[in-house]
Amino acid sequence: MKTIDTIKLITLLGIFASMLMLAGCGQQSSAKAPPAAPGPPEVGVVVLAPQSVTLTTELPGRTSPHQIAEVRPQVNGIIKQRLFTEGSDVKAGQVLYQIDPALYQANFASAKAALARAEANVAPVRLKTERYGELVKINAVSQQDYDDTEASLKQAEAEIEAARAALETSRINLDYTSVKAPISGRIGRSTVTTGALVTASQADPLATIQQLDPIYVDVTQSTSELLRMKQNLASGLLQNIGEAQTKVDLLLEDGTPYPQPGVLKFSDVTVDQSTGSVTLRALFPNPQQLLLPGMFVRALVTEGRNDQAILVPQRGVTRNPAGDAMVMVVGAEDKVEPRIIKVARTVGDNWLVSEGLQAGDRVILEGIQRARPGTPVKVVPFGSKPGADAAAAPQPAKN
Repeated sequence: MKTIDTIKLITLLGIFASMLMLAGCGQQSSAKAPPAAPGPPEVGVVVLAPQSVTLTTELPGRTSPHQIAEVRPQVNGIIKQRLFTEGSDVKAGQVLYQIDPALYQANFASAKAALARAEANVAPVRLKTERYGELVKINAVSQQDYDDTEASLKQAEAEIEAARAALETSRINLDYTSVKAPISGRIGRSTVTTGALVTASQADPLATIQQLDPIYVDVTQSTSELLRMKQNLASGLLQNIGEAQTKVDLLLEDGTPYPQPGVLKFSDVTVDQSTGSVTLRALFPNPQQLLLPGMFVRALVTEGRNDQAILVPQRGVTRNPAGDAMVMVVGAEDKVEPRIIKVARTVGDNWLVSEGLQAGDRVILEGIQRARPGTPVKVVPFGSKPGADAAAAPQPAKN
């Protein structure tokens, strides 16, 4: 009986040892299996294509009235009446103030009487000159008498002209007692009241009129920006829009766009030495008088248009140690190539490229850390999730 139990025990121990040896061999064979070779790194690229871009420059500026006139009296006198409402719109020729006209009416009447007297005095002198002209032909009067009479006639006629000029002067002065608006626009506050004494061409204006529709916007541009724009136009990077006048858009102080566009009227020919900038003047319609003189605004001035612009996202552009702009592109055989480029300016979140890239180039925007120059990469469109193909691959079943 003991012999049978011993045989069973030895058999069980042999089976157990065999199982241990098989397990050890399985682990050893699995440990010796080589790992799967990794594939090329995955990068997200964007394929460049030419685009039509209109470039603008944002410049600071302030509004100023289209016309401004300071109302001053041209004769002396007492203000009898103010005939306008402060802050209202007035028309050119509208009477604003009435100066006491009594003295000027008397002067006008006196000048009118003086003219009538001069015209009356010339009549007998003219008749006498005509008679002496006939008599001198028959030697009935001397030549000296005729010459004296003719001189008296010319003097009388000159007195008539002087009287007419005096009458016109008095009429003008009488008309100046009604102080009129020189231009149409909005009038401000009055600096004088009824009963005030005013003098001709006094230093202080009675009121100020400003024409607000249309209205000017004066903006400043640095000479460096002006030269850059001219160079871009000369090099062909930009083309003129082709309009007679450059279009200008406006942003108000709170950042909201002004609803109506304006046009650039002229650029100053003198550089401000203190700021190194030139002044540009644009004209804007202002029917609602939303723009008031002295407001700070930002003008968007159209520089030109590029119908074949190459734009590359800013996130794909880096700088090398020399400071040059550089991008990584996927070239032939899907290998990474560094490319030095020249950029002109930003357009939104893109760079406008002037040299170094062309349509069809594949610029790496995602996975640049894994994209070593000269190494092959797997190209996917920018924005797709990296490793999406691997995630979709079936996984081995677990025991």
